[in-house]
Amino acid sequence: MFILVTYDIPDNKRRQKVAKLLLDYGGQRVQKSVFECYITARNLEQLQVRVKRIHNEEEDSIRFYFLCDNCLPKMVLVGIAQPIDEPGLRII
Repeated sequence: MFILVTYDIPDNKRRQKVAKLLLDYGGQRVQKSVFECYITARNLEQLQVRVKRIHNEEEDSIRFYFLCDNCLPKMVLVGIAQPIDEPGLRII
């Protein structure tokens, strides 16, 4: 599946941990606090569990948006924006 993850995390240490975690799960940074990711349902579940261990319930906002296969071709990219590559087999 294809997901978009955005976050607003004021603490540098937690923000860096979440960013690294998203990269570890195959996410690609498309803006400073926005990642796009092709991910399996199982890995998404693991990712969300690990993100919840890092975040601060009272300060952080983390959003997971799911884009359907019909939505992807409708994505409009402007400027230097480039689509991310769909990965091959990835083991975490």
